[in-house]
Amino acid sequence: MQGLELARAFYEEYGRPMLEEQFPSLMPFLAVGLFGSGSECFGYDDMVSRDHDFEPGFCLFLPGEDVVDRRSAFLLERAYGKLPREYLGFRRPFVAPVGGARRGVLRTAEFFQEKVGAPDGVLSGSQWLSVPEQGLAEATNGCLFFDRYGEVTEIRRRLMYFPEDIRRKRLAGNLLLMAQAGGYNYGRCLAHGEPAAAQLALYEYVESAISAIFLINRQYKPFYKWCFRALRALPRLGELEGKLAFLLCSDNGEDVARQKQEAVLEIDRKLAAILLEENLSKETSEDLEAHAYRVNDRIADPEIRNMHILAGV
Repeated sequence: MQGLELARAFYEEYGRPMLEEQFPSLMPFLAVGLFGSGSECFGYDDMVSRDHDFEPGFCLFLPGEDVVDRRSAFLLERAYGKLPREYLGFRRPFVAPVGGARRGVLRTAEFFQEKVGAPDGVLSGSQWLSVPEQGLAEATNGCLFFDRYGEVTEIRRRLMYFPEDIRRKRLAGNLLLMAQAGGYNYGRCLAHGEPAAAQLALYEYVESAISAIFLINRQYKPFYKWCFRALRALPRLGELEGKLAFLLCSDNGEDVARQKQEAVLEIDRKLAAILLEENLSKETSEDLEAHAYRVNDRIADPEIRNMHILAGV
């Protein structure tokens, strides 16, 4: 059983009855679910994941103290702490009265402030450009089991994906970094006799390529340790995962280096074709640097368009 299933089952068997019996007056103001940090919130958990932060638990989101006061929150925290410590063979750790960092009773505004820097999920253009993408992924992953009040649902709706101009700005910056690192600096570093620097160039290329592919798919890129797993499931260009892994995991001997340069060219070609297909660029060459500027040119908001091309990366 994966974490999301475990959390929902635990809530249905113990959480919901506790709320309905002990806190019926609070039910109209609560949201319950599981999302945020942790592989289980993405559905990526496995046997290895269970060595830490894996438990039968869920999140109880509360609005501000003007709606749910401190005493009610404290009583709810205490009731959550009294739920069974073991469920279906999994144990819940003992938590402080104020709840755990990932599970238990949480103030909605504080949760979203931590993840995206805005308690209500309303972001300015500059915030959309600078907020860490993994924070956005954690604010919108997982599942809500219950939200009669609607506040959490509305915030998650606002954050569900980048505005289109922001997507294009981030995409343009990543395309430019790919062009510099893969098509130019990798080979030059090898020519200089700097294989370590060449591998750093490929790391930069792969990281930017993964970001670009997620942007093409209109999905947030998760924390780096889950990127390749998430990449394999993407409908567009997910098949490039093997070539990107090859660039990172192989040496830089002469024959392998030649294969790596061919892989970079193939990745570039496929990305360029998608950019044309998606009407993100009108550049007819396969030069990703040229495509980067064409993508930037097609940003509607002049303020965002005229920012430095790397403003979103």
